[in-house]
Amino acid sequence: MTLEQIYTGCIAEAAYYITSIGEAAIVDPLRETQPYLDRLERDGVKLKYIFETHFHADFVSGHVDLAKKTGATIVYGPTEMKTGFEMHVGTDGEIFKVGGIKIKLIHTPGHTMESSCFLVSDEDGTEKGLISGDTLFIGDVGRPDLAQHVIADLTQDKLSRHLYNSLRTKIMPLSDDLIVYPNHGAGSACGKNMSKETTDTLGNQKKTNYALNPELSEDQFVAAILSGLTAPPQYFPKNVVINIQGYESLDSILKKGKKAYDVAAFEVVANETKALILDTRAPEVFALGHIPNSINIGIDGSFAMWVGELILDIQQEILIVAENNEKVEEVIIRLSRVGYDHAIGYLQGGFGSWKNAGKEIQSIHRISAEQLVEHLKKETLVLIDVRKVSEFESEHLIDSINIPLNLGSNTIAQFPKDEAFILFCAGGYRSMIAASLLKQKGYHNFVDVIGGFSAIAKTDIPKTNYVCPTTLL
Repeated sequence: MTLEQIYTGCIAEAAYYITSIGEAAIVDPLRETQPYLDRLERDGVKLKYIFETHFHADFVSGHVDLAKKTGATIVYGPTEMKTGFEMHVGTDGEIFKVGGIKIKLIHTPGHTMESSCFLVSDEDGTEKGLISGDTLFIGDVGRPDLAQHVIADLTQDKLSRHLYNSLRTKIMPLSDDLIVYPNHGAGSACGKNMSKETTDTLGNQKKTNYALNPELSEDQFVAAILSGLTAPPQYFPKNVVINIQGYESLDSILKKGKKAYDVAAFEVVANETKALILDTRAPEVFALGHIPNSINIGIDGSFAMWVGELILDIQQEILIVAENNEKVEEVIIRLSRVGYDHAIGYLQGGFGSWKNAGKEIQSIHRISAEQLVEHLKKETLVLIDVRKVSEFESEHLIDSINIPLNLGSNTIAQFPKDEAFILFCAGGYRSMIAASLLKQKGYHNFVDVIGGFSAIAKTDIPKTNYVCPTTLL
């Protein structure tokens, strides 16, 4: 038997590839199927099952395309949900055979009602691993407030209590030697405080994971799991619907998105369709010059997550500006991972072709942390920090203002239009996203700090972790 974790860092997601004696199963696959098809062919195995731990919110699964291309059966845990594709609705305790191994479905409602874990036993019948989906993470558990955004009656209190019972009656009695294989790691918005580690023994989790503390009463568990939750990203409910209803094949989405436009045609299409111009180059490159009204979300950062946070219309048509033509397919795939399937083409030759054609360009004025120090010696400046609230509370510049970018593009209205301000995040990636959104909305009265708070922290500009209570209202 092989059981391999396939981890995708940009969306903090883990899929699983399992084989035994000529057969295979894949758990929670990503949208792009070709890497799985290539692996199956290379290993000479037939895909028998596609197991889904739940209807995902933070990404669009590859289950539909993968089933069509392989003939494999899609399996979900107990659910009455009507899907737009054929699937097998499993029962609690149901055993699935893959080659010489057994995979047991364990229904663990709580994160969602259909949430299930899969207990994998090897050819000798020895229980080896628990693929725990969003029920149990390393150091955390799945947040119970997401399903209510799809089904109003599933309140976070109800789901928390389901999760409490699932953990205590289904998970905690299992062997300490089991390896826990979760669906997500640190950086995912599906939990509060996940570990950077992506596997652990169940025994160690019983000792260290706050949610598995046997001393917690149900009410104490509910209070603990619900404390500190922030609003989920706006695209989560939309991805759930896509995962339930099905979607257009990624092959056809790639075909549409890989349509090349020269500068003249690109400009015409942009004007006629009102498509969003998405510039995926590195922040420092975007700052030097970009197409007016384009927004910057760099492909080398947490690209898909920020697309989902900030592009409110999942049906929005998108025109791509990439570092080079070879990067375009990667951009389209990453967009599709969070359900943004309406890329309609890209600028042939990238920004360089636009500049060489003599078209209008914009730039972002930036200063170093050392230059900021010199400015502050001469005058009082409005300092706006776009990091998360938790980062700000940990340490921030005295008298700085926190307008978190992760709360969505609507926060742009909170920026002052009548006075100049200094903009920064942790390292420059998020502040450049914010800068592009500000430019798009007609703001030009700001300067971005190169290197962000990481660079500023090395200077003698006063900092604090004290937060005035009125700033939290």
